[in-house]
Amino acid sequence: MGVKIKICGITNEEDAVWAVNYGAHYIGLNFYKDSPRKVSLDMAARVVKKVPPFIPCVGVFVEQQPEEILKIVQKTGLMGIQLHGDHTPDQCREIAGKMEVTLIRAFRVAEESDLDAIAPFKGACSHILLDAKVEDQMGGTGQTFPWELARRAKSFGLPIFLAGGLTPENVAQAIEEVQPFAVDVASGVERLPKRKDLDKLKKFINEAKNA
Repeated sequence: MGVKIKICGITNEEDAVWAVNYGAHYIGLNFYKDSPRKVSLDMAARVVKKVPPFIPCVGVFVEQQPEEILKIVQKTGLMGIQLHGDHTPDQCREIAGKMEVTLIRAFRVAEESDLDAIAPFKGACSHILLDAKVEDQMGGTGQTFPWELARRAKSFGLPIFLAGGLTPENVAQAIEEVQPFAVDVASGVERLPKRKDLDKLKKFINEAKNA
């Protein structure tokens, strides 16, 4: 099976439909209050209804408590949860115990010691996401990190979503070097923070599928 593709930071139905038509396997919807890609509950529910049921829509949450996250999932119909920040393994287990969804715990990495935080989450989440560590930013930075760290993170036995500065120009190389479960892109296929560039979107997905 080839690498999966997640198009994150979707803010409207049109971009979601194009992403699916081009071959995306996951749609990412951002609920972080400070993100330029933040979506309302109404828009998120509309996107979820617009895409086929076999394409999971994943909600991106930063520091939100499990109760709030679960309410949003119930209101919108999300099939995945992506956690950024200080969520603990116990909080991941709490969420997983109440709702059957893809549960992705995100980690920002810049050096090998950053990988130490992953081990406690084995058995607490279904996947991990690795992103570049940038001061005061939780993601969507457009910056890469040393992919050697992602290769080493595979030793934890959790499927990896590789994020951080991926573009149509470098995604094939990233897949070749890391062999992740999935690649994740937001800013790398944007025309504006709230709109995708359809040419970049198509090229990214094609490059990933052909890698």
